[in-house]
Amino acid sequence: MQYMPVTESMFLIAETRDQPMHVGGLQLFVPREGQSAEDLADEISERFHAATDVSPMFLKRPATPAQIAGYTAWTQDDEVDFDYHIRHIVLPRPGEIKDLLRYVSLNHGALLDRRRPMWEIHIIEGLADGRVALYTKVHHSIVDGVSALRLLQRSLSTDPDDRSGTAFWDMELVRRRRRRRREQRPPKGSSRLLGAVTGVAGAIADTAGQVVGMAPAAARIAAAGVFDKDYVAPMQMAPSTILNQSIGSARRFAAQDWPVTRLRAVARAQQMTLNDVILAMCSGALRRYLSDHDGLPDESLVAMMPVSLHSDGDSDGNAVTAITVRLATDIESPADRVAAIKASTHGAKNVVRGLKPLQALALGAATIWPLAFATVPGFVEYTPRAFNLIISNVPGPEEPLYWNGARLDGSYPVSIPMEGQAMNITVTTIGGKAGFGVIGARAQLPSLQRILAHLETSLAELEALPPAR
Repeated sequence: MQYMPVTESMFLIAETRDQPMHVGGLQLFVPREGQSAEDLADEISERFHAATDVSPMFLKRPATPAQIAGYTAWTQDDEVDFDYHIRHIVLPRPGEIKDLLRYVSLNHGALLDRRRPMWEIHIIEGLADGRVALYTKVHHSIVDGVSALRLLQRSLSTDPDDRSGTAFWDMELVRRRRRRRREQRPPKGSSRLLGAVTGVAGAIADTAGQVVGMAPAAARIAAAGVFDKDYVAPMQMAPSTILNQSIGSARRFAAQDWPVTRLRAVARAQQMTLNDVILAMCSGALRRYLSDHDGLPDESLVAMMPVSLHSDGDSDGNAVTAITVRLATDIESPADRVAAIKASTHGAKNVVRGLKPLQALALGAATIWPLAFATVPGFVEYTPRAFNLIISNVPGPEEPLYWNGARLDGSYPVSIPMEGQAMNITVTTIGGKAGFGVIGARAQLPSLQRILAHLETSLAELEALPPAR
């Protein structure tokens, strides 16, 4: 058995029937010239079934018995039942996008089987526009959003003539990555050995220094919470909304993309980051959505934002902290709202920028601590909350991507609503498009799809603002 670190086990501990803890993705592919959707779907299925040399990440599952060892150790299956993990389906007519989103909505609320490797992939044909969809579910204890996007990228190519496409779990992709990393390493020899020894010693000293620095870092964060009015520190309270109630397991998923060029033009004009533009779009959309349901609070909504701690060349898995930002939903003027959002994200970045990795993880733990108790009866209803929803942005490559010549035409994250967090908005920027995936608790958030129209209205509102000075 393999030891399970707390950064992975916490997603298993938090899981309930009403709170499945898997992340997902929906990708749309345009068949290459001369290829039908049926042929592309069959080709994907055949290549995936043939990828029997499976990466260890996709062979592991919680050890048994699940109530004890399942939270502390991983075990590994010798082989994968591909007929179970790979599902090939055809949408009912007329095969509209709403039919695809309905399929994802209905399947995303179902728990993954802990007695098998915890992932599924659904190959979906039958769309009237001739595209083929892939819907993937992977437990969050195995990957975070950044790792999931990396795995997708490795199975794709920037070359439309490349025909080496395979499954994201194929061990050959891992071997290719290792070969590239070896090619970038310095040559073997005593200098390399000395560098390795020095590196280990340095790492030990650095970790010790980070632990010693926890108290000063905590003091600096506390000071920022007191003296910086724009910084939302851990433990500060957010208002009560319809987003923050106990949820059931049924889900509703809405997705749409916008050209990244539109978002970047706003970012340049308003002197803000692309991430700030996404937050501003969500702020305007949430104002309208909550107003539709007579539920817009007088105070600003607060969003929790995961911040990746991954670096180039590090291992896959979970490496993330979290910050909280004010969405300025209490401000009617779009220009003033933008200014407030920029100030809030700037305050959060200033705090995180000065932290070492262990200190950043500790800040993240302090930020998300209420989620650990959300499933305790009465906790959501009778205790204050630190944030209203999770909004995250996972950047990817901007160039067009292909799988065996089939062009990736859309990529939409499918994330996790939680007890007290009935809505989650996750965005990925890939292939020149910003794909918004909005997942919500079906019964608690009616007419969720309307938020897509509100996002467009909000973006148009930002585009109409005069340039910042």
